[in-house]
Amino acid sequence: MLSIKRANSMILAGEIDDTLKCLYGTDEAGTGAYRDRIKGAIAGFAREFGDAGDIIVVSAPGRTEIGGNHTDHQKGNVLAGSVNLDVVGCARPNGTDTVRIISENYSREEVDLRELTPRPEEINNTPALVRGIAAAISARGFEVGGFDAYMTSNVPVGSGLSSSAAFEIAVGTIANRLFCGDELDAVEIAKIGQYAENVYFGKPCGLLDQVAASVGGVVGVDFANPEEPAVTKVDFDMDASGLALCIIDTGGDHKELTGVYAAIPDEMGSIAEQFGKSVLSEVPEEEFMERLAELRETCGDRAVLRAMHFFGENRRALQEMQAINEGRFDDFLKLVNASGNSSAKYLQNVWAGIHLDRQEIVVALALAEKLLEGQGAVRVHGGGFAGTIQAFVPKEMLEGFKAGIEKVFGEDTCHVLKIRPAGGVVILS
Repeated sequence: MLSIKRANSMILAGEIDDTLKCLYGTDEAGTGAYRDRIKGAIAGFAREFGDAGDIIVVSAPGRTEIGGNHTDHQKGNVLAGSVNLDVVGCARPNGTDTVRIISENYSREEVDLRELTPRPEEINNTPALVRGIAAAISARGFEVGGFDAYMTSNVPVGSGLSSSAAFEIAVGTIANRLFCGDELDAVEIAKIGQYAENVYFGKPCGLLDQVAASVGGVVGVDFANPEEPAVTKVDFDMDASGLALCIIDTGGDHKELTGVYAAIPDEMGSIAEQFGKSVLSEVPEEEFMERLAELRETCGDRAVLRAMHFFGENRRALQEMQAINEGRFDDFLKLVNASGNSSAKYLQNVWAGIHLDRQEIVVALALAEKLLEGQGAVRVHGGGFAGTIQAFVPKEMLEGFKAGIEKVFGEDTCHVLKIRPAGGVVILS
């Protein structure tokens, strides 16, 4: 840990510039902007909690799903990557049993760590995540004390980049450094974040978001054993690929969509149950195809189609990883387009069917395909139904593509991202 004065002098002297360039993939101007962002987090901390005592500064990224749309909850394969948008947190222990945490532009939250059981009144609120993370770390044999933290984020909320997972990994990284001697590895911190979100925050998410944000870079994740997912690092050189990664925010509203999201794992599970299994990854595809006529009658056509999507998408995630490893970027793009086609036709998560006049995802996909003119690739991103799509755009087409998207969906709706090589990290200590 180091004093605020020393931290600011290191930033001013450029001592963290190499770290910033590595994390964010910036040029000199971009590095200066991120340098100012780190200084801003420290200044916010000093303003709220005073400048006495030593601090640490951490960063945890948002994430993008690259392949494996709705495969994780069936214990399948996913390909995901961390991105160069993140949560930055400045923190120090405060010698009490209370966590005091402020997220920029939000009010202060306080969590008394003497009580680590879930509180119903905290569901869907920040204190639930903090309490859940502290409880999970304590259950692993560490004594988590109180700390003060100031957080700032440029991960857009509702963008499909998982701002919640980035926040969880930032808090977990702070606690790991302050109270665990960095003994928790990245996957363990991810599991802690997922536990907090499931049990305390009240959101039944899988582990994909937290693993991608915590481990960093591009990772292939096999969820056959969700308690111990197999994580494989993938070296994806975006510059060598000649592609730019874009996430387009369509402005769709997730309200009223809980049921349509829940129907996907429910219907996939109904197919698995016909084979005496709990998830589709345990069902042989050839046996599924042999019983197709029967399954249509017992489970319905949409459940059958969603199962078809799973079997194909589960393979594609592995094929995409192999194509990237071998530098076969044209093949990778074909697989991404195939993923999007399968999600639209078989998984059917590009339109909720609730409001007939609102089909933002479908319009965005159609517009992106038109702008790409047969180049690159485009697919629905994340859960679907509303929210975001993903596009891999040839760099020479990027300017026109971004302008065309934002002419329809509005300024700053096309986020041009880079893959970040690291997950949750301590920048200054």
